[in-house]
Amino acid sequence: MGLDDKISNKAQEVSGEAKQTAGEATDNEELQAEGMKDQASAKLKQAGEKISDAARDVKDHFDKK
Repeated sequence: MGLDDKISNKAQEVSGEAKQTAGEATDNEELQAEGMKDQASAKLKQAGEKISDAARDVKDHFDKK
């Protein structure tokens, strides 16, 4: 994955944290839940990118041999 994707995912995670915090501060459970969902989605995408990066590293390692 590219740097743009990683930046986008991190921005989504930070935005989710802000939504969750705002929801907690205002007792808005819907906003809080939306923030938690955004964070979970971003973290899942980040995990997928790490797996993809690791697979590419393994492939590169074997291609060099």
